[in-house]
Amino acid sequence: MKLRILAILLFVVSIFASAHSSAAGPQQSNRFASTKIAPWVLEHTANGEAAEFLVILADQADISGAENLQTKEEKGWFVYKTLYDKAQGTQKAILDWLQSNAIEHQSFYIVNMIWVKGKLDVAMSLAARIDVARIDGNPVIHNNLPTPSFAPPQAPEAIEPGINYTKAPQAWAAGYTGQGIVVGGADTGYQWDHPALKPHYRGWNGTTASHDYNWHDSIHSGGGSCGANSTQPCDDTNHGSHTMGTAVGDDGGTNQIGMAPGAKWIGCRNMNQGNGTPTTYTECFQFFLAPYPVGGTPAQGDPTKAPDVTTHSWGCPPSEGCTSVTWLTIQQAIQANRAAGIVTVVAAGNSGASCSTVSDPPAIFPEVLTVGALVTSSDSIASFSSRGPVTVDGSNRQKPDIAAPGTGIRSCVPINGYSSSFSGTSMATPHVAGAVALTLSADPSRRGQVSTVEGILKDSAFHISSSSCSSSGVPNNVFGYGRLDAKGAVDLALTTIAPASRAVQKNGASGSVVVNAPTATTAWTAVSNDSWIILTSSSTGTGVGSVTYEIRENFTGHFRIGTLTVAQRTFTVFQSGVAPSACDNTIAPAASSVAAAGGTGTVTITAGSECVWNAVSNTSWLTVTSASSGIGNGSVTYSGASNNTGATRKGTLTIAGRTFNVKQKGT
Repeated sequence: MKLRILAILLFVVSIFASAHSSAAGPQQSNRFASTKIAPWVLEHTANGEAAEFLVILADQADISGAENLQTKEEKGWFVYKTLYDKAQGTQKAILDWLQSNAIEHQSFYIVNMIWVKGKLDVAMSLAARIDVARIDGNPVIHNNLPTPSFAPPQAPEAIEPGINYTKAPQAWAAGYTGQGIVVGGADTGYQWDHPALKPHYRGWNGTTASHDYNWHDSIHSGGGSCGANSTQPCDDTNHGSHTMGTAVGDDGGTNQIGMAPGAKWIGCRNMNQGNGTPTTYTECFQFFLAPYPVGGTPAQGDPTKAPDVTTHSWGCPPSEGCTSVTWLTIQQAIQANRAAGIVTVVAAGNSGASCSTVSDPPAIFPEVLTVGALVTSSDSIASFSSRGPVTVDGSNRQKPDIAAPGTGIRSCVPINGYSSSFSGTSMATPHVAGAVALTLSADPSRRGQVSTVEGILKDSAFHISSSSCSSSGVPNNVFGYGRLDAKGAVDLALTTIAPASRAVQKNGASGSVVVNAPTATTAWTAVSNDSWIILTSSSTGTGVGSVTYEIRENFTGHFRIGTLTVAQRTFTVFQSGVAPSACDNTIAPAASSVAAAGGTGTVTITAGSECVWNAVSNTSWLTVTSASSGIGNGSVTYSGASNNTGATRKGTLTIAGRTFNVKQKGT
């Protein structure tokens, strides 16, 4: 019956629209245009009512180039500018029409779309434009959030059990508390001046507060106790403050409730008393990509102020009108954050214990780290924790990815209180976000490397096997890779490999990569990312060890580049496509000197485009400080240590098969 009513509505819409002028621009037939309008929009405008909907433009920006950039800052600027410029260049005609007709609207750039509040004729006019891909609904999504029991401030005797069980204190003892890392939270808001949160808020310098670039409110009407468009962080439902407390909270005394007390946090309110919409969710992702001042606009966005990781404990279920088409908008926003180097950590949901109950965005997406809930201080899955596989989108994707404590979690709530009555995957999720901060503080060079950070948390997890829900062993659809281990993640982040690269001739070669781990129990894995590089040793190990490999002969006639991932580090192989006799590499200069106190230098390599080279130090006091392998023209930098011997000494590097001589006088 519902489908029949929609069919009638579509017919009526096509007739109705023919009598009304449409938005200026290239047009399509009204009958075809009507098929671009989501059923939700048709239903909610059927009686002449105005409804909120999303106008998704056909021309969406390509941000794939971010993959080739090295730093998080480079990625962020590229993604922000590419998306923003695309929106600026394609939305003007529609925005002008909406403005001239006094129609409520809001422009977005993270997804090239415009939020509109209008009646059916407005939707039809916009759908008729050839540059509009579809008109999606913007339903209100109700989240069933835990309700705390208030308790006055009190001093517990120990660090919270969930923090202990995931080994965060051991990471702190090693010197890694999240320092230098920023955690973003999108939730019901935050009591920023709570004693456990205020010291860690990026907007607080110890004397004054500045909420610019550190807070955004996507709730533009309503807002409960906070009202709309709050100019400072405010929590209308307690939930957000509790989650952020678990990520970074610590009052400097005995309320040690957070995983990463050395990290800073920023926030965005994406729910109005627990209720969100696709646009409020998307608006927070847009703010995180390039934060801007309170009361400002995205044009003032600064990607260098973006968080390193964000924590999300909300959902967008189909039962609330969040259809598979609507999912695309949220997923696209998350993809933009990921491309910009931001790790997105989300709750699996509380629909267990049946299988395939990880069924709501954003938990179902491959671009996020999805967290299940453990019974705190145990390796048992909480009964409510949603399980995989993901079947709602037909992917059969394994979810969750990891598990963390999620029952009876004590954390901060407004006003200046604490509550231990919260249970849910909402509570498990910020444990993982905090662990990301600890991991990145151990090795800041991993900032922006989302896949690597996710791999570190998965590989270092305490593996818990399960044969339930169409899975077996590890990973599985109950625990993912297992229980979060923050100290294990820090240790794996500190693990190094040597060498980091190698160049080989076309006939192939074999070799090994040495793994240097900080502890004997640090677990690591090795995997080949290219079929012509074969692992010939075990793909797993602990502590100090090595991985052996074989490189097959190159019959392609051209050079090729391949990689191994060893202990979540990249080992790069450059292989020539021509015989060594075809290469006559040269270096310049052939010799140099460094001061007695030490110094650095550079050697330029001239080589054919198909010719590979290596750089190796033959002397203990000389170190190659750049990439030690390459193909074609390039350069190698080196450094010489201070010479305290009192005598002149000589050393050599072998670069591209040539000997480079270095002379150093004594002090």
